[in-house]
Order: sequence, then C-alpha cells, then structure tokens
Amino acid sequence: MNVIGITGTLGAGKGTIVDLLKDEYNYKHYSVRDYLIEVIQERGMEVNRDSMTSVANELRSNNSPSFITDELYNKAIKNNVNCIIESIRTPGEIDSLRAKGSFYLFAVDADSNIRYNRIQIRKSSTDNVDYNTFIANEEREMNTNNPNKQNLAKCISKADFVFNNNGNLDELNNKVRKVISDINK
Repeated sequence: MNVIGITGTLGAGKGTIVDLLKDEYNYKHYSVRDYLIEVIQERGMEVNRDSMTSVANELRSNNSPSFITDELYNKAIKNNVNCIIESIRTPGEIDSLRAKGSFYLFAVDADSNIRYNRIQIRKSSTDNVDYNTFIANEEREMNTNNPNKQNLAKCISKADFVFNNNGNLDELNNKVRKVISDINK
C-alpha cells in the first residue's frame, strides 16, 4: 500500500492532484479538511478557516501532532489500497506517516495571485475572503515552533516531490503522472 501525503499553499492545486490520483490511478482519498468539517459540524460550529485551524490545533494539542492523519491512516489501512492523505499541515504528521513505510509527500505551490484567483472560482466554505485575509491566513499557517500548529513551510521543505503549479491543468497533471510512473517502477 502506497500512501501519498499532499501539502501545499492555499489554492495551489492539492485537490487537482487528488482528482488525478483518484481518477487515473484508483487511489482512495482521505481528507484532513473533511475530517475537520465533520468534527466542526458535530460541535455546531461555523465551518470556516478559523474554526478549522482552531479545531485542528486543539485535536493535535490534546492528542499528538499527528493525531488527525493517524486517524485517517488507520481508516486507510483497513482498505489496504493505495491512498492519498490530503492537507498535511504539520511536520509531525509527515514523520508519523514516514514511519509507517511506503509514504511519499507531494507539495504544490503557485504564485499567490494565481492561487487567490483559483479560490475565488472554487468558492468553498473557507474561500470567501478578500486577498489580504487570504494572505494573512496563509502567513498564520506558514511557520511556527509549536508542533501542534500548522507549519506549511517546514512541510513543503520535507516533500519528496514539489510541484510548481503556475501553469495550466495539463502541465500539473503531466508532472504528477511522471512522478507516479517513477514511484511505480
């Protein structure tokens, strides 16, 4: 069973990579975002980036820095098929998944203006923000010394494969296909 973790900046193309892996390679998808939304809704909270960050940090603080991805991995292992764990946000999540074996971390990034335009088109529950809020949200998640909080910069630096997604969909998909071909050799 191969496990691909996906990290990256807001609106960079994590979901696009997930779609490709699901559609062309039959990977099963496990989403940190979906996991958090379920917890947030159970608590009767509003689903937005602030509640997602707050709940994620709380779960990690109360359990372990890798708690959420460990929960998703435990679901995945029952199916014993290649899978994606999307939205890796802490180095502890990466370390825990690497220790389980057959793990590859993909990171995706793009210019902030391109990414902002993408989230405006996507219009998810956490995307309804102005550009300054978008940048502030990302800066809040970029660096920290607290192992229970988001540290995207460190996660990206630990990636096995980094994809620049300033181009079009075909360019990104072809980059991912090449990596999958190399992994499967």
